[in-house]
Amino acid sequence: MSKTQLAVDIGSSKVCAVIAESDDSGRLTVTGHGIAKSQGVRRGVITNIELAAKAIKKAISDARRIAGNNIAVATVSISGAYTKSLHSSGVVNIPHKDITIKEIKRAMDTALYNANIPSEYDLIHVLPYNFRVDDQDFIEDPYGMNASRLEVDVNILVTQKSALSNLKKAVRSAGLEIEGIVLNGYASAIAVMGEDERELGVSVIDMGGQTSNLVVHIGNSIRYVDFLGVGSNHITNDLSMALHTPLQVAEKVKIRHGDLLESSSDTIELPVIGDEENRNEISLEIVHSVILARVEETLMILSRSLDKSGLRDQIGAGIVLTGGMTKLKGMRELAQAIFHGMPVRIGYPRELEGLFDELKDPAFSTVVGLLLYAAGEHTPYEVNHDRKLLHHKEEAKEGGLRDLDLQRTPTRRETAEDDPIALEPLPEPDRKRSKGDSETVEASAFQFDELVKPDKHREGLLNRIVNWAKQLF
Repeated sequence: MSKTQLAVDIGSSKVCAVIAESDDSGRLTVTGHGIAKSQGVRRGVITNIELAAKAIKKAISDARRIAGNNIAVATVSISGAYTKSLHSSGVVNIPHKDITIKEIKRAMDTALYNANIPSEYDLIHVLPYNFRVDDQDFIEDPYGMNASRLEVDVNILVTQKSALSNLKKAVRSAGLEIEGIVLNGYASAIAVMGEDERELGVSVIDMGGQTSNLVVHIGNSIRYVDFLGVGSNHITNDLSMALHTPLQVAEKVKIRHGDLLESSSDTIELPVIGDEENRNEISLEIVHSVILARVEETLMILSRSLDKSGLRDQIGAGIVLTGGMTKLKGMRELAQAIFHGMPVRIGYPRELEGLFDELKDPAFSTVVGLLLYAAGEHTPYEVNHDRKLLHHKEEAKEGGLRDLDLQRTPTRRETAEDDPIALEPLPEPDRKRSKGDSETVEASAFQFDELVKPDKHREGLLNRIVNWAKQLF
């Protein structure tokens, strides 16, 4: 049975909504999308709820019209602007020796309880990155294992309550209910990481319009997150001030002449701010210097953040750059030099069936990651913002055999299937005739103690049947 998913990426420069259908296997088919210029959002934070809601509403209206679907439940992104990362651990005993979803949830709840979360912060994700079963470390999946003790190490992502509340208000004002809230850097990592990179350890850096988000993914989960309030719009602002030209013109100069590798001695004519009739002649060397200075500074700050994480030595797959800012020519080569020779690649969102060409761009990695998250590609045994454990195990099997009521008396049908001899009829009980001479059986007259004794070789079998029938009635 297919399920409809709606993902909404609320960025500082654009709001993007994508609708997709997922089948039973989780495969996604994109059916509609909408993009609107972001309003009421600055550096990833809602600054005007009404304007933000208006932008969200426009994006989802376009997506609904293309998809022909009025879905009103969405998975939305949240900026890492006021996000903190806390590490904690939890330990539980396993009284029945088999680890089920119940025990995993208890361990996660214990780790969350042990964490010192500031009162002004609220939960976004609880991501387990290491399970220990009876002191055996680095257990990938503890479910179903036999053990007496289960331990878990988790990375808890929290954000300011005010920021989370304002995001919810803006989304609900646009007529949507929230199904999931995902850190935008986490969603981008889901969209661009390969399986080998997950195994070897990778750092994903999403460089957007006004923000840059860094996440380090090692093993099964995210281990470190950081945020920088700098993006490609800052390059535009720098060019506008340095060249004394309008912002719209500066944006076009950045797109057409932005090159981090080579500078040119050619000149271009640009209008002056506030004076459209006069033009200045500008050398492209100045354009190159302004763009290079801003990008180099941004990458150096992110490199120092990666050093601060203490996880650089565990990142075997290197750096994946994604987001709109990565489209500058020479970005990969410059990043490779700044990150001390670590391998660097530009990450494009994963190919989905029906994905529009417009969305096959690093600028749309987050919204594609939101779709994948909603389809189940989250961290195994993650606890989400509603404190619900996300997993793919079947609930009916979560307790194993120990959840069955072994004291329950089997029905006659069940016994008959296990033991064909049980189908033999029981001796006839006493009957009484009604006034209409019709024979009826009185339940109270059915006395098992009065049954005729069978032959000795059948006595054991019939005694078993009698004892069973006493329990049943």
